[in-house]
Amino acid sequence: MTTAVETSPKTFLVTGAASISVLLWASSFVGIRHAGTEFSAGAMSLARLLVGSVLLGAFLFLRQSPSSLTWPDKRDWPPLLACGLLWFGVYNVALNAAERRLDAGTAAMLVHIAPLLIALLAGLTLGEGFPRQLVIGSLVAFGGVVLIGLSTSTGRAETWGVILCIIAAIGYAVGVVTQKPLLTRLPAAQVTWLACMIGTLACLPYAPALTSELRTASASTIWWVVYLGAFPTALGFTTWAFALRRTTAGRMGVTVYAVPVVAILLAWLFLGEAPALLALIGGTLCLAGVAISRRTGKA
Repeated sequence: MTTAVETSPKTFLVTGAASISVLLWASSFVGIRHAGTEFSAGAMSLARLLVGSVLLGAFLFLRQSPSSLTWPDKRDWPPLLACGLLWFGVYNVALNAAERRLDAGTAAMLVHIAPLLIALLAGLTLGEGFPRQLVIGSLVAFGGVVLIGLSTSTGRAETWGVILCIIAAIGYAVGVVTQKPLLTRLPAAQVTWLACMIGTLACLPYAPALTSELRTASASTIWWVVYLGAFPTALGFTTWAFALRRTTAGRMGVTVYAVPVVAILLAWLFLGEAPALLALIGGTLCLAGVAISRRTGKA
């Protein structure tokens, strides 16, 4: 009885932090969809990452002085660059471009094949092999992707949008795999900030477009872009790291399955859009495939 009472506050905090991340990350699909009416994919990515970098850096340096930080060694920079370029750079640009062609819910379902891709990459690069449930899950998810490719909320096949979402998912997956060894040597908050900074620098070529589009964009759309940087990026990653340090990666990984569900609900509430029936079935197959791939078989 005493143990349950003592652990309940920790459980509550972990659940609350993870729920905040899920809600914020789901809302980002709605925010991108709305802001994409006035901002191009690259310009929106640069603006979001700029805001996120500033806030993550402020959070990091308010907690400790720069001299007390553990800075990356030479061996840390290649995976750190890969994480920043792919997870923060490629992922954001590809997803923003995809949501100009797909509704928010469909994009969210497609991007969340990333956990399955992470498992496949682990099999290829970390020698973890390809267990039966991974192969079955991959086939199920692939069937879902095909179905989504045949239907969107407008009733048209948006093949290029589907391809961009898969590119975003690949960037996400490779970023996570390259980030994993860094977290054994560096604090999570510092890795996130540095990766976000790298993504920002990679998106600097879009600065002229961002400057031009800021002049013509409405105030509400600009605030949506600021929201994307401040909340889904800065706060969302911070609450995720808080929860991850206090529970297992497996349990946290399962929570991302809720992101597409929440994204579909938010898109319906705020944008009045929902995936077409065929896309919804395909998205369900994608998530089912991911769930199957992450099941641990009994010995």
